[in-house]
Amino acid sequence: MNFPPRSESGLAPATGAAPTGSAHDRVYRGLRSRIMHGELRPGQALTLRGVGAEYNVSMTPAREAVRRLSAEGALTVSSSGRLAAPELGNERIEELAALRALIEVELASRALPRAHMALIDRLQSINTRITDHIAHQDAVGYIRSNLEFHRTLYLRAQAPAMLAMAETVWLQLGPTMRALYGKLQQKEPPRYHRLIISALKAGDEPGLRLAVRSDVTQGLKMLLA
Repeated sequence: MNFPPRSESGLAPATGAAPTGSAHDRVYRGLRSRIMHGELRPGQALTLRGVGAEYNVSMTPAREAVRRLSAEGALTVSSSGRLAAPELGNERIEELAALRALIEVELASRALPRAHMALIDRLQSINTRITDHIAHQDAVGYIRSNLEFHRTLYLRAQAPAMLAMAETVWLQLGPTMRALYGKLQQKEPPRYHRLIISALKAGDEPGLRLAVRSDVTQGLKMLLA
């Protein structure tokens, strides 16, 4: 797959309008989004100086943003101060996959009574976009749209604390998902997305729970040695 060029921070250049808020919050949100969506490979190094330059801020807000992300498990900081995207071992991948299965299946189940045709149409539209990302070998776009598919469904659960927990797991898995999708060489949208949509149309809760559980765990199993 083709990926955008890297800068001194180890990240692709930021695009689009900068988020509002304090300097450290802007850096935090920007880095968080990039890590979650797989713009960093597992073990890819960053520097505080590079992060500060990337977002045009001083070392203090860059350091605070990195501290927050480290506390969330999105970055590792060695005893020497080296920053890197996490490299997950088999046990950690299994743990996070199990968390996805527990949390996301429950979110989907809670969303089902509030599902409507507009939601289903939206999910189908996102799936079409995923197909376009695959055709263009855009792994980051693929991951971003895949998570959008899940988030769009889970918002209907009206369970913000549970969704926040799911997003923390996604954040920790971001670089690993980048490695996974590079390995899969995917040529079509995830088959379980179609099953999720079918279960929503039919109001089939057992089928929905099975499709979501399979979708969030099957791919990760390929990374286990």
